[in-house]
Amino acid sequence: MSFSECSLTVFDRAIKDYHKTDNVDTPIANPYKEKSIESWLYLKNWIDTVQWHLEDIIRDPQIDPVKALAIKRRIDRSNQERTDLVELIDSYFLDKFKDTKTLPGATINTESPAWAVDRLSILALKIFHMKIEAERTDVPDEQKKRCQDKLNVLLEQKKDLSQAIDMLLDDMAAGRKYMKVYKQMKMYNDPTLNPVLYGQNGSK
Repeated sequence: MSFSECSLTVFDRAIKDYHKTDNVDTPIANPYKEKSIESWLYLKNWIDTVQWHLEDIIRDPQIDPVKALAIKRRIDRSNQERTDLVELIDSYFLDKFKDTKTLPGATINTESPAWAVDRLSILALKIFHMKIEAERTDVPDEQKKRCQDKLNVLLEQKKDLSQAIDMLLDDMAAGRKYMKVYKQMKMYNDPTLNPVLYGQNGSK
């Protein structure tokens, strides 16, 4: 099984597990061995899935402003967790290819493997939800067709992205590609770098 196939299998399981309750407060029950790549992929997609639904909830025009702010804060934390996990998955690839000899003329990719896998996780969610929309029976046929057309594009995108990820990993294994990881340098969460935060602390 290729890495993309493995990832999609894990993502599909996480999405289905979440939708057993379809509740953003459902505790995660990761079925994979702790610290395995599968467990990290499952956690990655679980975070994405919960955030997907938080983004839906916060767009309710009738939402209480206090509740909306609490959800916005939760989404901010989720984004940080997501970024941390992507870096953790990249550490897996760094370790996997640490002894690979880089060939002369090897090139670097525009994004690390884990960030490509991040896009695959989001894509799996888009496909799951667009399929639901395409199969609705309470909407006009025109809307269902539009959703089916979008679903077809998403499925093609999944095929292309999966192939690209596997080709990248094959190239890295052969030394034709190499990776670098640039750690996150987000400023808005840092009380010493966000002017609003350090201004409040009297350090301005």
